Amino acid sequence: MKFRVTILFLVVNVGLLQAQQVLTFQNAIKLGLENNLLLNQQKNLLISTKVNRTSAMLQMGPSVSAGGSAGRFDGNSFNQQRGEVVNGQVDFVNGGLSASVPIFNGLNQLNTYRQAESQNEAQLNFVMRTKQDVIRNVAFQYLTCLLDQQLLKIDQQNLETQKTQHDQIKQQVELGSRAEADLYNQDFQVRNAELLVVRSANRLKNDKALLAQTLMIDPIISFDLEDVSWSQENYQVNELGLEDLNAQALQHRADLKQASNTERAAQLGYFAWRGRYLPSISAFADLNSRYNYIHGATDNRTFEQQFRSDNRQMSYGMSLRVPIFNGFANRAQITQQRVMFENARLTTKNMEVRVKSDVLIAYQNFLDAKASFSSAEAQLKSGELSYKMEKERFDLGISNIVQLTTAQQAFVRAQSDFASARFTLMFQKLLINYAAGTLQEEDIP
Repeated sequence: MKFRVTILFLVVNVGLLQAQQVLTFQNAIKLGLENNLLLNQQKNLLISTKVNRTSAMLQMGPSVSAGGSAGRFDGNSFNQQRGEVVNGQVDFVNGGLSASVPIFNGLNQLNTYRQAESQNEAQLNFVMRTKQDVIRNVAFQYLTCLLDQQLLKIDQQNLETQKTQHDQIKQQVELGSRAEADLYNQDFQVRNAELLVVRSANRLKNDKALLAQTLMIDPIISFDLEDVSWSQENYQVNELGLEDLNAQALQHRADLKQASNTERAAQLGYFAWRGRYLPSISAFADLNSRYNYIHGATDNRTFEQQFRSDNRQMSYGMSLRVPIFNGFANRAQITQQRVMFENARLTTKNMEVRVKSDVLIAYQNFLDAKASFSSAEAQLKSGELSYKMEKERFDLGISNIVQLTTAQQAFVRAQSDFASARFTLMFQKLLINYAAGTLQEEDIP
């Protein structure tokens, strides 16, 4: 029974290991979003801004504190209970409760709360844009690895073709129907194809290592990438023109919203400090009591009599504070806040221009990628047809090895160009959504 359980355990583990060795596009994005260092750091900062917002809101309400002390006087001390000076040891316990409520402080606290709220919104948008950055970077590296896989497969197929062709020419040379120079030429083509396979394999390993580093997984563990199949609908931009994409980007770009919220936070910070020029009014209330025990006295009243009745005191009222002169400290801070606000406004204007520029570049690159894809597709069909015709001519003895090699190299180059154009078009489609600020994890096929 134990033997069967052990075998079953090993089979399950092997199955899980094999399942883990195939990395899909969506799983790569999920790993990137879960493990990315910058994204996790910004999420932690988001928690901090939420706490700051809550703190700023609660600071507009009353503040309450309690205090107390206990000790002993040894010597002359005034005893409030007796109303006389007592010489000796007196134990005492003090306790109090105080509260204050801001009534008016130049809207300083209100603007501080609004500033904290805008800072929280800015950080939230920063987290959203960082997520899109992670999706874009992981998508680029994943598609690069897929392209490397495709190019390696093309080079391997080319190597097999060259080896088969080498064997055919060798037989023809032995029969005397081909010149021996053709065999030497073909031997060079085989060696060159082997070199291309080695380079393609190394390039794939290096790019996989970079992808593993981005996803924070062990690069020593070997894994395969699942190919991505997109329909023709995935190559469209939902029939949106450039102006529509610009409007969409201005509405959805999280980094633009972040800049706008940062500008608003800086403006509210400037307003908050400017409110310190105005008088501030607050209400207060204090409740205190005291207990005394005189050593050697026989008429000490009880703790309850003293603390709850005899020595209890209460004070309340309103306080007014009018700033007159503090060495230009407020003025320096207000000037600094105003400069920060002006700089944030410039940053927002610059971000608006950058958003439109990103949309224009992404849109033009997407149209260029579509044209390149169509051209590469036509070139692949032409190259394949030319190679087949040239191979038939070579087998019939009409063509020579140079013409066959030229046609074969053109076909391999067309295959590589088509694979590159295909994955470039996929990535440019994602960059359209990234530039428009709508890129999401669900956009990954």
